[in-house]
Amino acid sequence: MSRPSTVYGGGPIFDGHSLQQGMSARFEAGRLVSLVPHRPPAADETYVDLAGDILSPGYLDLQVNGGDGIMLNAEPNCAGLDRIARAHRRLGAVQILPTLITDTPQKTAQVIAATQQAITAGVPGIVGLHLEGPHLAQSRKGAHDAALIRAMTPADLDMLLAAAEALPVLMVTLAPESVNLDQIRALRQAGVILSLGHTDAPYEQAMDYAEAGVTCVTHLFNAMSPLGHRAPGVPGAALTNSQLFAGLIADGIHVHPAALRTAWAAKMGNASPEGKIYLVSDAMAPAGSDLTSFQLEGRQILRQNGRLTLADGTLAGADLDLTTALRILVSHCDIALQDALTAAVTTPRQVIGQWAQDCTVIGLAEHDFIRIQSDLSTAQPICEISR
Repeated sequence: MSRPSTVYGGGPIFDGHSLQQGMSARFEAGRLVSLVPHRPPAADETYVDLAGDILSPGYLDLQVNGGDGIMLNAEPNCAGLDRIARAHRRLGAVQILPTLITDTPQKTAQVIAATQQAITAGVPGIVGLHLEGPHLAQSRKGAHDAALIRAMTPADLDMLLAAAEALPVLMVTLAPESVNLDQIRALRQAGVILSLGHTDAPYEQAMDYAEAGVTCVTHLFNAMSPLGHRAPGVPGAALTNSQLFAGLIADGIHVHPAALRTAWAAKMGNASPEGKIYLVSDAMAPAGSDLTSFQLEGRQILRQNGRLTLADGTLAGADLDLTTALRILVSHCDIALQDALTAAVTTPRQVIGQWAQDCTVIGLAEHDFIRIQSDLSTAQPICEISR
């Protein structure tokens, strides 16, 4: 007996580019086969009334440090990766790049091996790995352990080149203070997605690194020298170079709404028609849990009033999910919902090469879609993954 078709209607449908009104999404055998003008369902179809909620491909979060009460640094194994991915799936991020914060070479190697194991085992949601450090600038360490930040050695480069060959996606946040242009070129040639972050690099140097193969900027405005009218720094390079994607933590805490609007205007104006901003949660252990504090390599991180901080007040990741980021962009920054959705759904997939500019959602699996509440309060998958 064949599986009946499932039709979703009664709410906006995001097709990866725009919000479609008055349409229905039809799934057959667990895959989207068409978006058609709304009509009464046939007798052999299962109909799901969205009741004004939004149907969308799930978010892809390129910077996830932890979730469900644990940090990747503390649980660098397949079980930890599975647990973190499940927590973020419940929040609407059906795909993630688990992110290791600056650590030892041994821990880095362990996480690379664990990620390879998780992908081979088919752990849902794990599409690759993001290494945030350890090759950063001491002057912009943020919550990273200063004792572990260091310049890239030939051994480090060899490990990253091997990881790039073993993993479908490898993203590395690094600083010119710790990585030279020859290393950048070698990494880029190997297919590593390179992102500038935790750096005081001047504008000119940032542009040189972009020419050598850097394609992203990690959490724009945070952990980098500020945008100055005589010294624009990395923010100036990110906002003016149409080849650079820029990640944003849109929680209204890491970046003021006025700065969010400024970045949006710059990147939507000089880049591709869909812009080059992608939203990240920079989520830590509390994501998807009720934790009020946790440990990061022996240092206590406090969770209070939507902030995660060290004891001295230094921001230490974000207490954020991407639906909340959408709500802040729409309600506090006057950004159109379809543009905000593009930054959470489409642009990050373009960053890692998963979607082309002319991507289509036709053919996507039903379990890759989420239902976002009309008030942008929550999001959740429309069905579970069969394993």
